[in-house]
Amino acid sequence: MEEKKLDINSIIGFILIFGILAYMLWQNQPTPEELEAQEKAKQEQVEAERKVKDVEETKITTTEDFIQGSANDSLQQIALRNKLGAFAYSASLSSDKETVVETDLLKLTFSSKGGYLSEVKLKKFVNFDSIPIYIIKDNNTTFNINFGTSDSRILNTKDLDFHPSVTKNGDNTIVSMKLKVSENQFLEYRYALKKDDYMIDFTIRSQGLSNVINSSQEVNLDWKLKTYRNAKSISYENRYTDIHYGYEGDKDDYTGMRDADEDIDDVSWIGYKQHFFTSILLTDVPFKKVNIKSKNLVEDEAIDTVFTKDYASKILLELQGGELNQTMDLYYGPTDYKILNAYDRNLDEIVPLGWGIFGWINRYLFIPLFGFLSSYMSYGIAIVVMTILIKLLMSFVQYKQFLSQAKLKILKPELDAIREKHKNNKMKAQQETLALQNKAGASPMAGCMPALVQLPVFYALFQFFPSAFDLRQKSFLWAEDLSSYDTIASLPFNIPFYGDHVSLFPLLASIAIFFYMRLTTGQNMQTQPQQEGMPDMGKMMKYMMYFSPIMMLFFFNNYASGLSLYYFISNLISIGIILVIKNYILDEDKIHAQIQEKKKKPKKQSRFQQKMAEMMEQAEKQKQAQQKRKK
Repeated sequence: MEEKKLDINSIIGFILIFGILAYMLWQNQPTPEELEAQEKAKQEQVEAERKVKDVEETKITTTEDFIQGSANDSLQQIALRNKLGAFAYSASLSSDKETVVETDLLKLTFSSKGGYLSEVKLKKFVNFDSIPIYIIKDNNTTFNINFGTSDSRILNTKDLDFHPSVTKNGDNTIVSMKLKVSENQFLEYRYALKKDDYMIDFTIRSQGLSNVINSSQEVNLDWKLKTYRNAKSISYENRYTDIHYGYEGDKDDYTGMRDADEDIDDVSWIGYKQHFFTSILLTDVPFKKVNIKSKNLVEDEAIDTVFTKDYASKILLELQGGELNQTMDLYYGPTDYKILNAYDRNLDEIVPLGWGIFGWINRYLFIPLFGFLSSYMSYGIAIVVMTILIKLLMSFVQYKQFLSQAKLKILKPELDAIREKHKNNKMKAQQETLALQNKAGASPMAGCMPALVQLPVFYALFQFFPSAFDLRQKSFLWAEDLSSYDTIASLPFNIPFYGDHVSLFPLLASIAIFFYMRLTTGQNMQTQPQQEGMPDMGKMMKYMMYFSPIMMLFFFNNYASGLSLYYFISNLISIGIILVIKNYILDEDKIHAQIQEKKKKPKKQSRFQQKMAEMMEQAEKQKQAQQKRKK
């Protein structure tokens, strides 16, 4: 067979091809760092291919997309791909590796894949089942920055590998997670951990990436968290699990229990609250635009669940000179008013103490008082003592209320006589009844006002006990945890709105409120006349006397036993106060004599009373006119 020889045209062709290839290699000559990164990329290519997601479905540019290019790409595109390839593979040798750092309060695990916290353990707390509290664990969170690149692709940091480094700065531990293009080109997550603090200084910054990040597209931080169930009562914990967010100053808001999808602007912090534990992202410069979402994961409260809520925030990060530089903080810790208030960043608003006067009563009265008492005695005894002090303070209100009822009881024969005298003229009977009550100083309104005074205290305490972190896992008598329900019997079935257990404190509180209402409502039924055109107040009070204890029994069976303990002691003390007032303080003969003296004296009517009298007179005249027309 004749050997084929190279002709001159073939030689020239090979020389030209060689020259073009040499020119392209010279134009795209990588730096030593890039050469090292590419070598690492080759070593880990098999592993990377296993982890890469479907590019066509997700439209995410993976590390292979950066390295592989079309044969028709320009030299500039090839150069960019080389840089992005180094960017993607810069930390491939540490893929899926973890960096663990501990402080006195936290055990933190940082994942090299994505550079974010993959596990957060609160070292001093356990859940209802004695399992350590993990706010983050087993991929229940996502912390990802996504941005467009100069070649119109999308990069997600959660899919890329970061270089970890740990250093000390005095008592602080600095954890740096870098996504490197080179030593001088990188994206960094920087965490500064303090020795005895739940707050972590957190910074996101880039260097030398202005030619990689497409500044014409939004750069977004996606922060997601599925909150673990930590309490015995799913319904009770879920009721206080929601998203809170705050602004500069004192303004704040929250989503509540409902599912939410909201756009908010210029927020300074976002808090993922799971009743007694909270994750908060704070920023020095307010986030310009944020979308928050909340989804309830508890479909049936009678069935055990792992997660309670699913939270997500999409946060716009603004570029500065084409680079990222966002100074923030991360809080992972208890929803404790004292701890959150100490940061002086309005974070105490996450604790639901009530709005307006209710929050003021809790902040400046009940929290300091309970803190003082619990420093000297057990938490259960502190609740009892605080209840006694509050009831003694409010006893004058009960005295006024019972005094008004006693006056109406004494006037009852005269009031009955007026109604009998004007049984065919209800309007006239009502006029004379009001006139007699005003002269005697026994207006029904006098008995209502004391009850209204007690409402702010009642509501403030209703907010205080579910928010009192100090009660968590503190035992008293048969209750193992004053922040959760007590159990004296477990039921083999679930009763709707009640549960699958019997709690003793709500049962005792219901019995106490029944006898309290029997003492107070029973007397009211005797003194309240039936008004024409109005509901039968006596029957309504009788129904309430039975309905209120039953409602309390059902409503509080899954609530904190500390709150039921308060209502039990409170109603016992109220019963005692009423018996003392009735049997030892109020003298009905003396009150009757005082009423007769008052009736003799002309009593000046208030504007309201004058207006009411005028309205009743006009109504009486209209009624008489109608009767005349009928005749």
